[in-house]
Amino acid sequence: MSPRPLHFLRRGQRVTLHDVPPDRTLLEVLREDLHCTGTKEGCGEGDCGACTVVIGERVQDTDGPAQLRYKAINSCIRLAHSIDGMALWTVEDLTQDPHLHLPAGKDLHPVQESLLQCHGTQCGFCTPGFVMSMFGMYQNHAGGSQLDRQGAQEALSGNLCRCTGYRPILEAARHMATLPPATVDAPAVLQKLELLALEKQAPEAQSSYQRPSSLRELLQLRAEHPQAQVVAGCTDVGLWVTKQHRRFDMVLDVTAAAELQTITHAEGQLRIGAAATLEAAFTALHSHWPQLHSFAARFAGLPVRNSGTLGGNVANGSPIGDSMPLLIALNAQVVLASVRGERRLPLEQLYTGYRQNVIAQDELLVRIDVPVPPLSSGTTQHLRAYKVSKRQDDDISAVCLVMHLQVSEGIVTHASVGAGGVAATPARAVQTEAAMRGQPWTAATAHSAGRTLQAEFSPISDMRASGDYRKHLLGSLMQRFWLESQGQVGVSLQDIRVEVSA
Repeated sequence: MSPRPLHFLRRGQRVTLHDVPPDRTLLEVLREDLHCTGTKEGCGEGDCGACTVVIGERVQDTDGPAQLRYKAINSCIRLAHSIDGMALWTVEDLTQDPHLHLPAGKDLHPVQESLLQCHGTQCGFCTPGFVMSMFGMYQNHAGGSQLDRQGAQEALSGNLCRCTGYRPILEAARHMATLPPATVDAPAVLQKLELLALEKQAPEAQSSYQRPSSLRELLQLRAEHPQAQVVAGCTDVGLWVTKQHRRFDMVLDVTAAAELQTITHAEGQLRIGAAATLEAAFTALHSHWPQLHSFAARFAGLPVRNSGTLGGNVANGSPIGDSMPLLIALNAQVVLASVRGERRLPLEQLYTGYRQNVIAQDELLVRIDVPVPPLSSGTTQHLRAYKVSKRQDDDISAVCLVMHLQVSEGIVTHASVGAGGVAATPARAVQTEAAMRGQPWTAATAHSAGRTLQAEFSPISDMRASGDYRKHLLGSLMQRFWLESQGQVGVSLQDIRVEVSA
């Protein structure tokens, strides 16, 4: 099978590429095929952000006109065919795109000008990535005027700089809003994207890269090609390509199926389509549980959250993935589907061993359902999600622990605990839940539950932490949870605010 042509919009013109292998990355296409070397290759695993580019997607709400949605993504782990039918901007395009109108008399985009004025660059290797992340911020936040310093820091957490330190870069992110504005002619871009969609050929049954637009077609292709590599945002599969040098004869991309992109709230449940991005999924979860904001921001850098999907993270089943402990603590269920029908099960029952699960060869994970039951009068809810890693931002957890308690008249009426990094699979702490349920929520109960939690798991030692350290963390985090449930502050780094001088 041969791949179908790849079409996307760049600098106002349609780009058509033939014979792009299904496992070729967007970065490889940019640097090696199109000779656009402004986009840099740093880590090759979505950690450093040097390869950041911005994509523009045409999105249509049922009750409004089509809009252009901008996303900063890591091109090093994004498969090239996944941007078919989209607009693309790289660092070279900010002064070359006829649909991007610079301020009168200016040769630089405000993003570039602000970095220049604030001395936000030194060796320059990381600068293209910062420029593009800031361009995404600029387009999504009214030229940056809607961002405070904390917001800018969160938006840039997926970009690393080894020279300047981050103060001048963060200053530049705030400063760009004060400069004369640049605008994208969104209607013109949307019109060309619509024409591009209309001109696209019908799905090719023999194509080696399939990206169907409906769930029905997706499940049929899965039944016909059980050996195909399923991909979503490729934030993990992309590493198999760049680090393990794995090759795929056929790729089945789930991200275009409309049914898998939706997020709805119905019948007391938050229903998250498996292809919803991590950013969209966490935004929905945050709307119901505002205390999850800092956890979502630390989950991964924004370019990873813009590409990665909640369903992909769950189906991948890494024992150090952060979404599963959270979803387990929220008593989420997963929905699996095939041409034979649907079935649902509690998320923790999805896994049978290290990166092994019960998904059949012709099945796909299509939805995650999270119950949002109303709290009864007099009931207090305590939900905390803890991520412990060597680096504060954009790092993989050594331990992830999420605890969800409901307390009525001083008694624990509900307890659910999800843990990652302590077993071969993401796990529910069943014994710890039983130790708390029906008990008075006191320091003694929390202390006893901490000991039970430490005894419930036997974590291994690896490059991120020793088993003893992980076990010690479990007890410490339970103690932190108790203190925070009592309103005590100063027990977490999140409580510390460093004053920034002008």
